[in-house]
Amino acid sequence: MPELTTPISDEDIRNLKAGDTVYLNGVIVTGRDAAHKFMIEHFIKQPVQADEADLYADLKKLLDGGVIYHCGPVVKTHADGSYSFVAAGPTTSIREEVYQADVIKHFNLKGVIGKGGMGGKTLKACEEQPAVYLHAIGGAASFIAQSVKEVLGVYKLEFGVPEAMWVIRVENFPVVVTMDSHGASLHQTIEAQSKEKLAALIG
Repeated sequence: MPELTTPISDEDIRNLKAGDTVYLNGVIVTGRDAAHKFMIEHFIKQPVQADEADLYADLKKLLDGGVIYHCGPVVKTHADGSYSFVAAGPTTSIREEVYQADVIKHFNLKGVIGKGGMGGKTLKACEEQPAVYLHAIGGAASFIAQSVKEVLGVYKLEFGVPEAMWVIRVENFPVVVTMDSHGASLHQTIEAQSKEKLAALIG
């Protein structure tokens, strides 16, 4: 099975097609609603404030050629202050549609992981960037957590554990390319096919 390792090159992204299954390796960052809203409001729509400059610099480095994962993990805190993921399943991605294209472009993201797919604005950003949407297995949170080999840090823990931005190192994280950089979206294709079948059934 093909592998992707962060940071990911444009060439590697362009070589991927919707339907490809790959193993993801390297450092990625989790981010859900609160994280995306924060990045838009504090880093993209206005100049970075001095008290957030260090965080911005860290995220620019981590996300450049990197991957953001729509995930609200269950996290265990150990006696020495370190963390480990107990569950790491994907959350529904469409909630981030209003933010995702701008985050992809601003931070030079190459991949977004989640479940359920995203809309036309994100698909266009994937073509232009380039980037891909990677579908993770829903309902397999404990299984996916086995791919998380190390928790390297966390930002914005004040958002709460599920909404914080966790920096993790993954190995052989299985994902499927369902939106590629060539304008193909399996989610759109399946939706269109479903509508055709429904129309035939009720027609």
